[in-house]
Amino acid sequence: MLAVSMTEAQTPILLTRPTEASKRFEARLRAEGIALPVVISPVLRIEHCEARMPETMAGAIFTSMNGVAAVEGRDLPAWCVGWATAEAAQAKGWQTKTAEGEAESLLRRILADAPKGPLVHFRGEHARVNVAARLREHGFDASEVVVYRQEAEPLSEQAKALLGREKHVVLPLFSPRSAAQVAMAGPFIAPLTIVAISEAVAHEAKPLNPVRMIVTDAPDSELMVEAIKQFAGAACRIETDGDSA
Repeated sequence: MLAVSMTEAQTPILLTRPTEASKRFEARLRAEGIALPVVISPVLRIEHCEARMPETMAGAIFTSMNGVAAVEGRDLPAWCVGWATAEAAQAKGWQTKTAEGEAESLLRRILADAPKGPLVHFRGEHARVNVAARLREHGFDASEVVVYRQEAEPLSEQAKALLGREKHVVLPLFSPRSAAQVAMAGPFIAPLTIVAISEAVAHEAKPLNPVRMIVTDAPDSELMVEAIKQFAGAACRIETDGDSA
């Protein structure tokens, strides 16, 4: 249950994505008129790996913008997990084909398109779904190249202070691994509203015992923005109603 004393000035958003991704998301919030204060404290740091590029390939597979950033662009088809990843790939010259935001929909898209020739999944060191292995089960020539690592980072002192007081915090979570990293650092004193991009993320965040868990209908960052926008509006309405009583 939301406390009636919440206002935009008192209710911060804690972003735990890697720094650049957090900054992009903050910009989207501001573009939507969301004035909640933002604290950025990445729990994962992206480091590109030395990786040998395949000599021949008919197309690429990207399950994150980090994978796109780590490799040279080519004028070849690229199957991308979602719109943000596809936009980044298109900007580097790839011929993008977009799925619906998660690995299973990406696999369905590739199976439906039935491309010929070798496919390469450029991915991070940690992955919940082995896309290349799943494609090989269906007879595709698919391999993978690890092009970045996700190194764990502790919460910043500012984030710890935020979570160590009895004031509400909005915590958007975008991946199961980052949710698990935050959960390992808890539990926290602050009442939390968690906005999770998927059920898998919500599952990892359950140990944080949020006062409210919002799970978007699809793994889409725009839906995350909309959920926070609705929360901010509700918080303002609660405060306004309380003032008029």
